[in-house]
Amino acid sequence: MQQKSAAIEPRQRAGETEKMTVNVGVVDLGQVDLLVQEGFYSNRSDLVRTALRNQLALHADTLKQTVSRRTLTVGLQHFSRADLEQVVAAGQTLQVQVVGLARIADDVPPVLARAAIASVTVLGAFQASPAVRRALADRIR
Repeated sequence: MQQKSAAIEPRQRAGETEKMTVNVGVVDLGQVDLLVQEGFYSNRSDLVRTALRNQLALHADTLKQTVSRRTLTVGLQHFSRADLEQVVAAGQTLQVQVVGLARIADDVPPVLARAAIASVTVLGAFQASPAVRRALADRIR
């Protein structure tokens, strides 16, 4: 199996978000609400996003080193039908490794996805049709 990444460029789209549920104690929640009331944040989500970004910035060097070492794509990685057909035509397979969002176009048939994709590792979100997800189930880590 060969890895191919040069022909498929990662793209980021501003505004794409995923929901994450966080359980907090009532005292912490009350303090969050107090900061929102005092105008430090526009709402609870704003405070959580800010705190999350601050923690990610604190660990930025570690994240960069890990992404480099594990050859991960950061951001949005979209695979169109044409992308995957090109990979198969070249006799190659993909090792999809993404931190962010990996998306397989809705018009990709399951047989093409299996032929083109050797493995899928996504830290974030993976979007594909239910049929493609079933076809790749044994390859998703």
